[in-house]
Amino acid sequence: MKIKIFQLIDWIMLLCVLTLTAAGVFFIYSSAINQQGQLVTNEYVKQIIWTALGLVLMAAAAIYDYRGFERYIKILFGALIFLLILTRIFGKTVNGAKSWLGVGSFGIQPAEFGKIIYILFLARYFHKTEDLDERKRFFGALGIMLGTMGLILIQPDLGTASVYIPIFIFMSFAAGVPLRYLFFILAFGILTVLAAILPVWQEQIARHTFAILSILTVKKIRVLFTIGFGAITLTGLLGKLFFKNNKYYYWITYASAIIFGALVCSLAVTKVLKPYQIQRLIIFLDPYTDKQGYGWNIIQSKTAIGAGGLFGKGFLRGTQSHLRFLPEQSTDFIFSILSEEAGFLGGLAVFFLYFVLMGKMILIIRRATNHYGYYVASGILGLFFFHFMVNVGMVMGVMPITGIPLLFLSYGGSSMWTAMVCVGIMMSVNYRHFAFMHQE
Repeated sequence: MKIKIFQLIDWIMLLCVLTLTAAGVFFIYSSAINQQGQLVTNEYVKQIIWTALGLVLMAAAAIYDYRGFERYIKILFGALIFLLILTRIFGKTVNGAKSWLGVGSFGIQPAEFGKIIYILFLARYFHKTEDLDERKRFFGALGIMLGTMGLILIQPDLGTASVYIPIFIFMSFAAGVPLRYLFFILAFGILTVLAAILPVWQEQIARHTFAILSILTVKKIRVLFTIGFGAITLTGLLGKLFFKNNKYYYWITYASAIIFGALVCSLAVTKVLKPYQIQRLIIFLDPYTDKQGYGWNIIQSKTAIGAGGLFGKGFLRGTQSHLRFLPEQSTDFIFSILSEEAGFLGGLAVFFLYFVLMGKMILIIRRATNHYGYYVASGILGLFFFHFMVNVGMVMGVMPITGIPLLFLSYGGSSMWTAMVCVGIMMSVNYRHFAFMHQE
C-alpha cells in the first residue's frame, strides 16, 4: 500500500507533541541553572537528542502497519518478561528500585518500554477472545495484568507498575467487559490500599486513635473480621452453586469477596512496603506533619506553583528551582518549574495541549475500523490520561508522589521514546482507518 504522507501524519497531534517537547527542553534547561546563573548539567542537550530520536521512532511507528504487531507480539511479550526478571536480578538500583538495565551511564528501563508491549499483547488477547465466555475472558486479561505488574512491583517500582492498571481498565471497558467486573477490581483495589495505609495514616499523620480502625490495627480483631468475611464469601459461593438462579447469593459473594480479598492483600502490601514508604505515599494528605522530610517536596512544589501567579516570573527567573529547593525538578516536578516561570496561563496551555492530544485519540478510537486497533488505541489513551492526571495531581499536592513523569515534558529518554512510539501507533491506527474507508 502506498503511503500518503499528508494522511499518515495527524498534524494536530504532531503540533501538540512538538510544542510540549519544546517546552520541556526549555524548562529542563531552566532547571539546570543554579543561583549564580551557572549551567550545572547538560540534561537539556540529552533531551534534545532523545526528542530527535523519538521523532524518528514516532515516524517509523506511524509508517508501520500496526496490524503486523499482532503476529509476533507473543515473542515480544516473552522477551519483556525475560527482561523484567533480568532487571530484578542484575538491574541498577536508582531511587531505591532495581528498574534499570545498562552499562555505565547508559541504561534503559524495561518496564517503561514494556507499557507498549503490554498494550499490544493485551489488545491481541482481547481480539482473539471475543467469542470466549465473558468471565474467562476477564480473568485471563486480569492474569496478564497481575503477572506483568508483579514483576515490576518486586523491583520495587510502584509508580511504573501503577500505570498498568488504568491501561487494563481502559482496554477492558473498550473490549466490552461487564462493568460489574471492572467495579469489582476498582473497589477491591481502593479497599486494599485503604486497609494498608490507614494504620500508618492514623499513627504518622492524624496522630489520633480511631476506634473503627482497630479492625486494621488490632491483630486479633483483624483476624476475626478476615475469617468472618471469608466464611461469608464461602457461604455465598455454596449458595450460588446450589441455587444457581438466586442472584441474592451472587451479590453476597460479590460484596464479601471484595472486603475479604482487600483484608488479605493489604497484608501483602504492608510486607512489600515498609511504614516509611507508605508514609511517603500518603504525606500529601498533610505534608506539614513532616515538612522537613517527606513533606518537603510537596510543600516546595506548591510554593513554586503559587509563586508563579497568573503570568509567571519569567523564563529563567524562577527561584524554587534555581535555589535547588525542588528535588527531581527536571523529571517529576517539571510542571512546578513551568508554572513558576510561565504562571497559571502557562500551566493552562499545557492542560489545553494535553486535552487536544487526548481528544484526538478519542476521535481515532471512535472511528477505528479494526478491533485490534480499537483496543490498542484505548490502551494508549489510558496510558496518557493516567500519566497526565497523576503527575499534575502529584505536583499540586492532591495525589501521592509516585515518580510518574509528565510525558514529553519530563527529562528522560525511556519515557520520551515510549510516548513518541505510542503517538506513532495512534497515527498508524488512524491512517489505516482511511485505508479501510478507501477500500470500501
